[in-house]
This record gives sequence, structure tokens and C-alpha cells, in this order.
Amino acid sequence: MSAAPRVLLIEDEAGLRLTLTDRLGSEGYSVETASDGEAGLARAESGGYDLIVLDVMLPRMNGLDVCRAVRQRGITTPILMLTARGQVVDKVVGLKLGADDYLTKPFETIELMARLEALLRRRRSSPQPGGDVYRFGEIVVDVRRAEVTRAGEPADLSAREFKLLRYFIEHRGATLSRDALLSHVWGYDDMPLTRTVDVHVAGLRQKLESNPKAPEYIVTVHGLGYKFIG
Repeated sequence: MSAAPRVLLIEDEAGLRLTLTDRLGSEGYSVETASDGEAGLARAESGGYDLIVLDVMLPRMNGLDVCRAVRQRGITTPILMLTARGQVVDKVVGLKLGADDYLTKPFETIELMARLEALLRRRRSSPQPGGDVYRFGEIVVDVRRAEVTRAGEPADLSAREFKLLRYFIEHRGATLSRDALLSHVWGYDDMPLTRTVDVHVAGLRQKLESNPKAPEYIVTVHGLGYKFIG
């Protein structure tokens, strides 16, 4: 029997926190909670969660800052953000910072459960380092064989481009700075400003995107870096 999925619920409203904890528990989830942003970030850093439900309006540290900090620390756990009605800016910023989905308050718990189940399925289908096959759109990535095809035809990626693509896939949904990519993909530290990352991203887009000028999978997060959303 598989272990219950672990959910971190970061929500300052006590009534909603209790309601969601009870509902998630009744649906077979193991739930841990935090009532402010700083406590939530500390729990997220401890690791081991399958999902994070994160309110935007939190004391001590707002949800957007928590989301940014989580992704900057390389934590790829799917994040569902809870936003106030009509706060479109929060939704857009949250997604750019690395959130995977959002719900607007007030919401029906049945919709929350459906969103969480979808995120959990997506996480389970994502490849692990050294793992199997990952698909997005017409692209198939065989990590073990280091092979990539597009619409059934081989995509001629260089070794560096493949390593960059694999890193993007392994950090799906996270906003990755150029410095982080240089460090983890190229092994460079304390490098001056360089267009190396931009050139390789452009190469990947040319080989994988239907419209490289309007990329669907490897998107630019202006002022921050890149995000893979395949």
C-alpha cells in the first residue's frame, strides 16, 4: 500500500485551515499546516511534501515571497496558490514565480481536490534523475538513452542542450535564473554576465518549439530567468 500523499497547507485563516485539514484527511492525504509565511517556508524547506497549498495573504511573509523563496531553494514540489477574488495580478505573478496552479477564494472544496489530484498525477509522471521517458506536446525525451524526438523524428540536440533540457524538466515549474543554470548545467560559479544560457535556450526553442518566437514550453520570466512548463 502506497504512503499517503503529504500536503503542506499554509493558511492563516483558522476556520479554513481546519476545514481543509479535515477534508484532505478524509480523502487520504497526510496534512501539515502553518499559519504564517515564515513558518510555512521553514516547513517547506524540511522537504518530503508532495503538494503545497499556499495562501497569498499571509502574516510575516506573504505567499508570493514564500513561493519565490521555495523555488529559489530548488524545491520543485507543486504549489497551488489561493488568491483573493479579482486579484489577477497575484495570479499572474504567482505563476511567474513558480506556482503550478491557483484557486480564487471563495472556492468549493471539490474543486480544490480536483486541482490537487491533477497536480499529484502530473508530479508522479515527471521523470526522476536518471529515470525514464517524459512527454510534452510532440516531444518525447528518453532520459536514460539521452534521446529526444519531435513528432517521431529525432531532434538533433547537442550534449549541452540535452543537459539543459533535462535540468529544465527536472525543475518543471520553477523559475530558474541564468546564474543557477550556469552553475548547475555548465558548472560555472561567479561568472560575469554572459549570453551562454540565452544562446542555448534559443537553440532548444528552435529545435523543440512550434513557434520559437512565441515559446510554449521554455518561457522567459522577465527580470528573473526561464521556466519550463511542458
